[in-house]
This record gives sequence, C-alpha cells and structure tokens, in this order.
Amino acid sequence: MSLPKTMTPTNSLNSQLDKIGLRAIAQNLDDFIARATTGRWSPHVQLEHLAQMETDDRLRRSLERRLGRAGIKKFKPMADFDWNWPKKIERDVIERALTLDFIKEARNLVLIGNNGLGKSMIAKNICHAAVLSGHSVLFRSASAIIEDLQCESPAARRRKLRTYGNAGLVCVDEVGYLSYDDNAADLLYEVINRRYERRSVIVTTNRGFKEWNEVFPNASCIVTLVDRLTHHADVTKVEGESYRLRESELEAAARRKKK
Repeated sequence: MSLPKTMTPTNSLNSQLDKIGLRAIAQNLDDFIARATTGRWSPHVQLEHLAQMETDDRLRRSLERRLGRAGIKKFKPMADFDWNWPKKIERDVIERALTLDFIKEARNLVLIGNNGLGKSMIAKNICHAAVLSGHSVLFRSASAIIEDLQCESPAARRRKLRTYGNAGLVCVDEVGYLSYDDNAADLLYEVINRRYERRSVIVTTNRGFKEWNEVFPNASCIVTLVDRLTHHADVTKVEGESYRLRESELEAAARRKKK
C-alpha cells in the first residue's frame, strides 16, 4: 500500500528537513518529538521551539565559520595579561580598542614593540572579540599575506585582494620579523590602500616606521603605505623585556625545585 503524497515516511523526514536547511531539527528530531509530546506543546509552541533551535544552530555555525576563517588560533585571554610587566604600555589605548569602537570609525591600530611583550596576544584578543560581535576577521602574519598574494594568476590575486579589502577587520601580524622585496611591499600596500578610510587594520611590528625601509628595501611605496596606515590610527608602543623569556625562566626555576 503506497502512502498518500501528503505523507512522508518517518525514516526520510530527517533527510528532507536537512535538505530544506532545518539542520538542527533534523539532527534532533526524535528528542524534539518526545519533548513536544511530553510537554503537550500546541502547534504554535512547537513552531516557536523549532524556530529557536534553528536560529541558535545557525548562529553557532556562523560563529564557527567566522572563527575558522579568522585564523586566530590559540591565544591567552587578556585576563592573563600582566599589565605591570612592560616598562611602558598605554593601557587606555588597548582597552579602548578592546571595545571595538575603532572598527565603527574605520580607524587603525598599530602596536609597536620588541618580541615577547604580548603584541600578538593583544591583537588576537581584539580580533576574537570582533568575531564574537559578528564581524568578519582575517588574522594573518605579514608573511602569510604576502605569500597568499604572490600567486601567478592576476585574476586570483584580484579575488584575494577583494577578500582582504572587504573583511570587517584585518590584522597584519609580525611586520618586520623578515625582510622582503619591493614587490612584497606593493602587495601589502594594496591591502592597506583598499581598506583606507573604509575598514580597520591592526598591525603589530617590532620595528619603528623609520626602519620599514630595511624590511622592504628599495620599495618606493613605503612612505605612502605608512602614511595611509597611520592617517586615522592609534599608534602605541610597548616597551620592556620579553615576557616569554621571563616565563621560560620561571618554568626552569620551578623544574629545578622539583628535583
């Protein structure tokens, strides 16, 4: 005996719900039906619960996708940051950046300081907060961005530049840790230029701007790049000894005590 066209076999209902985009209810159908039956939910209440389940699930999946694309990876929360360790740090500038107001204003943030003082940690916390607030974020090292854009196909490069240009927030991490050719400077300039007065950029660097000619020797665009990066920006310097070195020394001392 065949079923009427208006009826669906139970074993295919999950797949049909999944096909029309109701993934949450498809994955939890038996539980949903059991709760609806036990609670004697009216059709209206059932639809309310279904809509809430799907909304929560889509928000969760959207957050997971944006976190994955952001590339922030592992980092320590700001609660673990020792504000007293650096000899100089503008805490108010960093805490203001953590409110994300600079994104609304399309302002930039540049963190300058020696290795091991937490510049990347601070930048990752800001980027993570931006993702949680619904922004699309790209956290990449300068080397990764340059390598990504050094593709042979001009069409592929244009597509990637659009991606870097349109993301809600881009962090260019570790400018100055390696030296590049003038072509690399042109690519980084393209990223900054496409975002100029439109979207925010965070840059972390261990070099002052006067030294960027050593990072990008013979690059004619450096002056313009720095000019556009800093035109609407908070530039703050962190000074002191490496916190990572201090942690290593403390760990070594703790191991010696155990022996």
